[in-house]
Amino acid sequence: MKWIGRRQSDNVEDRRGMSTGGKTVVGGGVIGLIILLVNAFGGENAQIITPVLEQFNQPTTQGESRPLTEKEKTEGEFVKTLMADNEDVWSKIFKENGLTFEAPKLILFSGQVETACGGASSASGPFYCPGDKTIYMDMTFFDELRTKFGAEGGDFAVAYVMAHEFGHHIQTLLGTSKKVRQLQENKSETEGNKLSVALELQADFYAGLWTHYNEAQNKMLEPGDIEEALSAANAVGDDAIQKKMQGQVVPDSFTHGTSEQRMDWFNRGFKTGDIKRGNTFDELN
Repeated sequence: MKWIGRRQSDNVEDRRGMSTGGKTVVGGGVIGLIILLVNAFGGENAQIITPVLEQFNQPTTQGESRPLTEKEKTEGEFVKTLMADNEDVWSKIFKENGLTFEAPKLILFSGQVETACGGASSASGPFYCPGDKTIYMDMTFFDELRTKFGAEGGDFAVAYVMAHEFGHHIQTLLGTSKKVRQLQENKSETEGNKLSVALELQADFYAGLWTHYNEAQNKMLEPGDIEEALSAANAVGDDAIQKKMQGQVVPDSFTHGTSEQRMDWFNRGFKTGDIKRGNTFDELN
């Protein structure tokens, strides 16, 4: 992905290397895998899983701050550019549709973080918290995505994930997320899961839509970039994760959609460039 030399966002806070203390959801081991399964690419479920696992909270020790490595500094510059690209694209889309845009924040962290949705560890994967309108990312997730779940490496996998999380912010601004939570209150678990799938697939559509607009504005795509995004989408499909982690697939428990669905909706956004084509809820009924 071509990104050097473009505007960088001021809405990014880099907490990597900072000392931490207090309590958070335990990562790693069985609990970490549970969080990753439920929470791959975060979404609205980020605020649901934390209370369930609150009993596993353990105190952490205060550590010393350290300087960022050169790799981390470059990652930070890249993430700030991606945020600016998302801000510019969505500001344009909202203006075109007579809407008012409000940018989210993004916090880079290492290991653990406290949010308005509760505590979380790096095992949660990247997620968006509607309570503070902030995206949270531990960059080590992308190593896990590649080594444990078989996704291709590359910077556009990061771009796809961030655009997906930014999509959840768009759903918050448009009121979609609130409406889904209200509908889920009167549904069975299976029906509630279907609504969650539609919400996540729409965020994938928005990631594709952002790619369409950003390519038109900045000519940022390089050979293999779209394949990297699709590989990441494929790796975090509910069916792919369940098959790998538990050896069987249980469709009624899906909360994010199958690998095929996630790739398909990203492609729809990318190829159409039309926000009105992203009604995942009607199509999944």
